[in-house]
Amino acid sequence: MTDLFWGARCVNCARRVLTGGRRGDLPPYRTRLERNPQEAAKGQTRRWQPLLPHLLRVNAVARRDGQARFTALLHHVDVEALSRAFKRQRRAASPGVDRVTVDEYEQNLDDNLQRLHERVHSGQYWPKPVLRVYIPKADGGKRKLGLSALEDKIVQSAVAEVLNAIYEADFYGFSYGFRPGRSPHGALESLEKALMTQRVNWVLDFDVQTFFDSLDHEWLVRMLEHRIADRRILRLIKRWLKAGILEGGEWTVVETGAPRGRELARS
Repeated sequence: MTDLFWGARCVNCARRVLTGGRRGDLPPYRTRLERNPQEAAKGQTRRWQPLLPHLLRVNAVARRDGQARFTALLHHVDVEALSRAFKRQRRAASPGVDRVTVDEYEQNLDDNLQRLHERVHSGQYWPKPVLRVYIPKADGGKRKLGLSALEDKIVQSAVAEVLNAIYEADFYGFSYGFRPGRSPHGALESLEKALMTQRVNWVLDFDVQTFFDSLDHEWLVRMLEHRIADRRILRLIKRWLKAGILEGGEWTVVETGAPRGRELARS
């Protein structure tokens, strides 16, 4: 979930500063846009629209009032939302600590989702630790990944569906990182178009080093609270952050950082 607030903006800040140099070097229309850069930026590329009527209403409120705080969101995480989230899971994905695969869960899907829904809304749902695995990197090192239990991924995906309806109203149009309906390929296409059609003097390329590993949980929750006032949603997110890591059969508490590979970490 980290990228919902930082990654989607930081990864794509290069697009915002793409046209550099002195002010006099800019074309006239660029100078006019800079008088209201936020509104101009939000209209530069096609924006995502939620398709479900109840999320359209949430999105409309978020667009209309940039300071609105949402006090009732968990009811959107109903059985239908959990079912949609289940359908988004990859069948070939490696299981987490529960060792439950998508095919196995599907054998009794309706009852499983109903029981999961009841636990989420009664406060009895507790996420399982994230299974730590390592994958090789191109430079010879290893990248840490976290494999969540299947039910955790389902609930996270359903919650992310709701949060996307809110935060998509805040993101700039040129932001591509970890957003629904967008991909690195789309970012490259937008960058190429800008390079070929605008007067470009320099390009800034940067990354946030060890962002996932150094994420401050307290600050993340405080940022969420600017928009999210539903204590039940915040409680779920806090539980995910504190679920811990299971590596080599040993559970470790996590005070900072968020494992890469979680559903909400890509939202």
